[in-house]
Amino acid sequence: MVKGGRRFGFAALVVVGDQRGRVGFGHGKAREVPEAIRKATEAAKRSMVRVPLKDGRTLHHETAGRHGAGKVIVRPAEQGTGIIAGGPMRAVFETLGIQDVVAKSIGSSNPYNMVRATFDALKHQDSPRSVAARRNIKVSTLQSRRVGGDAEAVAE
Repeated sequence: MVKGGRRFGFAALVVVGDQRGRVGFGHGKAREVPEAIRKATEAAKRSMVRVPLKDGRTLHHETAGRHGAGKVIVRPAEQGTGIIAGGPMRAVFETLGIQDVVAKSIGSSNPYNMVRATFDALKHQDSPRSVAARRNIKVSTLQSRRVGGDAEAVAE
């Protein structure tokens, strides 16, 4: 025990990214702040994931994510919109390299749950290229179906 009976501990939540589609988060605890940050940064670098970005500035489609009581909804936005998101989510989007996004947090405002829910939403992002590969069709075929609406009805 230390004099007075108090022994402090610090916890750090760190988000790291390359601003080109890779991002990770980590949690570190220690008696001193720099040590907690160092541990969290190492954990964040180990847990990095790749997220497909549209034009290198926004998301491909709207998704929702959840972790515990924390729920988030992330939507792509027009160029020039900026990052419209609350605290911890903003850090994730900035380090990811997203410039235009609209996000809403519902439920828990606990930073840990918000970051984990944001990562859950980003994990469900799919690029047209990966969807086309999964369906064994060309990206152009996929895009024409989407833009043309009901392509079969138009052809008839």
